[in-house]
Amino acid sequence: MTGARVVAVAREWIGTAYCHQQSTKGAGSDCLGLLRGVWREVRGAEPESVPPYSPDWSEAAHAERLWGAMARHLLVVPACAPLQPGDVILFRMRAGAVAKHLGIVGEAGAAPTFIHAYTGHGVVESPLSLPWQRRIAARFRFPEGAT
Repeated sequence: MTGARVVAVAREWIGTAYCHQQSTKGAGSDCLGLLRGVWREVRGAEPESVPPYSPDWSEAAHAERLWGAMARHLLVVPACAPLQPGDVILFRMRAGAVAKHLGIVGEAGAAPTFIHAYTGHGVVESPLSLPWQRRIAARFRFPEGAT
């Protein structure tokens, strides 16, 4: 099953240090780098090149670039669909801001969790608490056929 495989691979990254624009398990990763690394392991080559980006990327133009890229390569999950392990979550960190933080659902149900790379913490599995849930802008799933 794709979701279980995505979660298993993402959990292998826990403990990786936070490092902006990096995507190397055990050495350094940001939230996009975590997703890129999981993609490489479960799907193969990355579907497109990632240009250099700053911590405030897309904010000046208010462009949802990350959302667009996610929709090009992952399956869009309707907002009303229940969470499933392996779902990719796109967060909007402030109301009205560009959505640009990513996580992967680790556990669903009564005590949901998500795996993400977080500044100052590295790759961790955190409770998907109500404050985090309120920040969810969109959800996606890996296409079937992952190894």
